[in-house]
Amino acid sequence: MPVNKTERWLRLALGVVVLLFAGIIYSWSILKYPFGTEFGWDAGQLGLNATLTICFFCIGGFITGLMSKKTSPRVRLLISAVLLFAGFFGTSLLDGSSVALLYISYGVVAGIGIGFAYNTVISVTGAWFPDKKGLCSGVLMMGFGLTSLIIGKVADGMMRSETIGWRKTYLVLAIAIGAVLLVAALFIKPPREGTVFPTPKTAGKRAAESETVVRDYTATEMVRRKSFWLLFAFITLIAAVGCTAVSFVTDIIKEVGGGESFAVTAAGLLSIFNGLGRLVTGALFDALGRRKTQYVMSAFAIAAPTTVVVALVTSSLPLGIIGMALCFFSYGFAPTTSSAFASAFFGQKNFSLNFSIVNLILIPAPFAATLAGNLYKSSGNFISTFIILIGCSVVGLVVNLALKKP
Repeated sequence: MPVNKTERWLRLALGVVVLLFAGIIYSWSILKYPFGTEFGWDAGQLGLNATLTICFFCIGGFITGLMSKKTSPRVRLLISAVLLFAGFFGTSLLDGSSVALLYISYGVVAGIGIGFAYNTVISVTGAWFPDKKGLCSGVLMMGFGLTSLIIGKVADGMMRSETIGWRKTYLVLAIAIGAVLLVAALFIKPPREGTVFPTPKTAGKRAAESETVVRDYTATEMVRRKSFWLLFAFITLIAAVGCTAVSFVTDIIKEVGGGESFAVTAAGLLSIFNGLGRLVTGALFDALGRRKTQYVMSAFAIAAPTTVVVALVTSSLPLGIIGMALCFFSYGFAPTTSSAFASAFFGQKNFSLNFSIVNLILIPAPFAATLAGNLYKSSGNFISTFIILIGCSVVGLVVNLALKKP
């Protein structure tokens, strides 16, 4: 039976809404502020929570992949709802006696819950768009990446309100995110067996042939392929540039001449480019094919840190804004690529587990930000950091050239 076009676009819209709430992982820079002011926890302690959240987010996605063959999407989303509610509710009860309780409630419990939601929504929704892998992935990732700009800003206003405060804000987040996932559990389902989808439209015969999946690979078969490790390295190198930009965007804007207030506002607006990067990558993947999209990604990944270096050397605020926008834009390539390429390279049958493994790039990539912080302490500026990131991007181009389907 031909797929109902209205139905699948509605399912994509639902997936975007769910990931908009699950993307709370990107709002820690906003949500952390009360713990420093009220409990006196320092930047290092709060930074560790961000690292733990990302690590357990990846672990949650991996567990979801392992469970995907034996459980329904409904069960996995219900588990996610319970974990996220418990994590944020537990965080709302913190009394400052131990930062370890923050790590457990937010970093571990909520982190795993986000991983469950992320993997399930992308895997199931992607199955409705075999003809538009890139577009579907890009739209979903855009929703996940825009959380800070939308929900994060609302949460920030609530936390700073004298009548609401941070405890009630975390409680509201627990209820809202849990409710969204409960509703999603009722409606997010894979296509019915026998559903016929439109034929993919790519840029010419050669592009169409290049996107044809040779066969479905198991996770064990995938990790034994050279193409997997090259893909993993390529995405990690691209993500390293974006992770550093996201972590130090306000500092860099101030270093090139922007004031404190301007830097904070710019940081929020620049997150839009992260969402655009996710969407554009998906559209390019479908329109130009995999190989040309890879070249475009490498070009932006090299141009982004190069522009930032020029801005820092010349103390140019306009160039600093452009450079940061390019960094955020290129950072958006990584998650979309992880999803679209995992499907195109290794098939849809075992996608949930394979995608969770590819998504482990989120663990090594943030260490670039740690390196940037250490270099800044020794040099007093970010120039050397971004010169190293230019080198990473050039290495990424070399890896990119060697990257071929298995």
